Amino acid sequence: MTTRHIRARALTLAAAMLALPLSTSPMLVRPAHALIVFDPSNYAQNVLTAARSLQQVTNQITSLQNEAQMLINQARNLASLPFSSLQQLQQSVQRTQQLLNQAQNIAFDVQQVDKVFQQQYGSASLSASDQQLVADARSRWQNTVGGLQDAMRVQAGVVGNIDTNRAQMSSLVGASQSATGALQATQAGNQLLALQAQQLADLTAVVAANGRAQALTDAERAAAAEQGREQRRRFLAAGSGYQAGNASMFNR
Repeated sequence: MTTRHIRARALTLAAAMLALPLSTSPMLVRPAHALIVFDPSNYAQNVLTAARSLQQVTNQITSLQNEAQMLINQARNLASLPFSSLQQLQQSVQRTQQLLNQAQNIAFDVQQVDKVFQQQYGSASLSASDQQLVADARSRWQNTVGGLQDAMRVQAGVVGNIDTNRAQMSSLVGASQSATGALQATQAGNQLLALQAQQLADLTAVVAANGRAQALTDAERAAAAEQGREQRRRFLAAGSGYQAGNASMFNR
């Protein structure tokens, strides 16, 4: 066998050996479930479903926010006013009431008024002595002067309440303007009404005191006129009354 033949057989054997693994090795094939298939309609449906779910969540969040705001507003409406002028108003009314209770001689009492008027302002007694008539007149004069003084004291007390009322009114108006809810605004309005009621009470006290003083003055005048008639009757009465006579002047 020649060298040429040996070389040809070697090449044939090498080619066979190289081809053997290709024919005997298993083929690597990609499984069917690993393939990605894009479905446009299914993708669109999924996107639409996700958008609807997101919209529902957004609506729920908005609803919760509205409920939270409603609760906040309710809490504001139920919040009480942090300012109260009740104590100061009551003190002003008490001061005026004390001045009325300190009325001299004749108090603001119906039974006492009736009793005193029957004793001192009725018809002049025909059997009373002149000294008693003078004492009764002096007592009535003291009642009148005391009534006038009481009226002026009440007036001074009411004027003294003006500064307190002004400060309370300023505070209440400020609290009303800064009210955060309906309850605070209502309470501020009620306290302003209470302030007006206190001012009306002061005005009533002044009117009552002035009326009392005027009534005592008029009653004193009426009693004085009645007493004057009785004293004149006694003066002109026969016997012990005035008797006309001759009078001489300058020793003539």
